[in-house]
Amino acid sequence: MSKQNNSYIAIPTLLKVEPGALYKLGDYFKEGNIRKVVIFFGNGLIDMFGTRVMKSLADAQIEVLEYQELDSVRLEDITSLAFSLPTKAQAVIGIGGGKVIDAAKYMGFLRKLPFISIPTSASSDGFSSASASLLVDGRRNSVPARMAYGIIADTEVIKSAPARFLYSGIGDMVSKITALYDWQYEEDHGYDEVNDFAMMIAKKAVNSFVRTPFDNIQDDLFLKELLDSLAMSGIANEIAGNSAPTSGSEHLISHALDKMLPQPQLHGVQVGIATYLMSLVQDHRYKRIHKVFTDTGFFDYVATLDLNIEDYEKAIDLAPSIKPFRHTYLHEEKYRTLAKQILHEDTTLQRIFGTN
Repeated sequence: MSKQNNSYIAIPTLLKVEPGALYKLGDYFKEGNIRKVVIFFGNGLIDMFGTRVMKSLADAQIEVLEYQELDSVRLEDITSLAFSLPTKAQAVIGIGGGKVIDAAKYMGFLRKLPFISIPTSASSDGFSSASASLLVDGRRNSVPARMAYGIIADTEVIKSAPARFLYSGIGDMVSKITALYDWQYEEDHGYDEVNDFAMMIAKKAVNSFVRTPFDNIQDDLFLKELLDSLAMSGIANEIAGNSAPTSGSEHLISHALDKMLPQPQLHGVQVGIATYLMSLVQDHRYKRIHKVFTDTGFFDYVATLDLNIEDYEKAIDLAPSIKPFRHTYLHEEKYRTLAKQILHEDTTLQRIFGTN
């Protein structure tokens, strides 16, 4: 009798992306049969959103056992907080940017409690991923966590965040194009095995996003597509059991910059620049990527950041050591050489780095 290979994946039970979502939290939690919660807000966000969150929950008779602002991602701090959570808590809620989302996500993982992710910006796919970026011995490390039980995003709140966060989210989303090509390259050369379903989900996510019509990056439809697509990317990783569907050579460049620079740019900003570079190295969909980054204003924005081209050269050389078990294009010397050549010769990159 042949063995049956069953795959079990976690997907969010709640997924709400709409204007005014923060006013409806109580109703959403009731849908999920969650009555007692602990809430962590990002730094300064109780003043901004606390009243509407608490009113929505009180109106729905959801009990807030504890709430506080949290600005640490130190593993020791998060572990200590996790094990001091009230025993009656039925869910851990994180409201804010990457830091508080990662911290609350990891607390939920440690305490085996559902985690509800409420991002206030669309700067990356971290709000939907099953890992958390924490400080371990003073260095940023990705640690295992769990897919969010719920993702709730208020597009009005996302719209009010500084534009740099949107550009970061755009860069992170478009990067799936080069990441998927790297993953396929690994399979073609015998280094990995592509999960076809994860590949399909990630492709659908990025293609849906890059084909979305918009007049302004703050259009409700554009924001909803960006958030939905970032959420789908997290699910693609869950299916694959790793980050290969959404993170390739372009992410290795960004991680290398994080290690090198005292003050790196936002993750998705670095990733977006590296995505355009790697699309030229791969000779894959670079015209589409160029159009999206031009039309959204991404290129115009990053050209204002006073970036150093030598940092990116060093990051290209450092990239393979970030994940030595992978085999992306940048793990081969000939493509690192080509990447550094393109970095200096492409007219768009010359404009970004102010070298023309």
